[in-house]
Amino acid sequence: MTLIPGSRLDFPFELMIRGPSEPPPDSWMYVFRGDRRLLVCKHGQHARIPTVAELDDLGVKRESQIPLGRLEGVPAFAAAATGDGSDPPAGLLFGDLRKLAMRLDEPSFWVGARAVQILEWDRDHRFCGRCGGATEDHGSDRAKVCRRCGLHFYPRLAPAVIVLVDRGDEVLLARAARFTSGFFSTLAGFVEAGESLEQAIVREIEEEVGIRVGNLRYFGSQPWPFPHSLMIGFRASWEAGELSPDPEEIAEAGWFRRDDLPIIPPSLSIARSLIDAWVAEEIC
Repeated sequence: MTLIPGSRLDFPFELMIRGPSEPPPDSWMYVFRGDRRLLVCKHGQHARIPTVAELDDLGVKRESQIPLGRLEGVPAFAAAATGDGSDPPAGLLFGDLRKLAMRLDEPSFWVGARAVQILEWDRDHRFCGRCGGATEDHGSDRAKVCRRCGLHFYPRLAPAVIVLVDRGDEVLLARAARFTSGFFSTLAGFVEAGESLEQAIVREIEEEVGIRVGNLRYFGSQPWPFPHSLMIGFRASWEAGELSPDPEEIAEAGWFRRDDLPIIPPSLSIARSLIDAWVAEEIC
């Protein structure tokens, strides 16, 4: 079985929709600024999530305290920092969520990924998009309900397919035009309304690099909080066509062998899991 970061079946987290009105002092508290930066305790090259007691002792103000679940048996909450949050107390810092993946332990990072999505959903659905009425929390589900027309709003999720395409002993990797880091990755794209995952794969690859693929095989999935995606990974095989990258989407694309790979994504992502599994010939 391929282990994909954030998707372990033994992940030490228990979902919690409802929680106490006041988080217990030993609870983990995921506090975010408006720019999606997470407040953490500094420990050299490592970081950890602060507890409620620690934040209270330091006078860190927050709002919208939302229960997330229990991480290794300890309650975890999400909250928004009040004020601009630009100057946290000594020993704390607001860090970019992506970069903190290298400093937090894996379970803490993925609960943080859940936290930022829940907070943004809570902020963005305080009013109904159909009638403009105020919303309130659902009694038992993770949902907002319009007080005026009764419309329900659940946390948004955008499914996206991500695909490693093989051609003999080569794989297709591309460098996205919007990224400045210079690494090559697998191709990905959002699923359109009324479209199956398989149809999305064929369409996206043909649109982005001009080739036709087939022999689709499911690989695995990963929650991806940038901003609220579910990445659904596949393998596919080249069937026809020459590479013709769409310049608006793809800066460069090519076929690569195992012993001649370009710079590839960090280990956090399902894209890296796809590439690593192919290199090790562990794809089922």
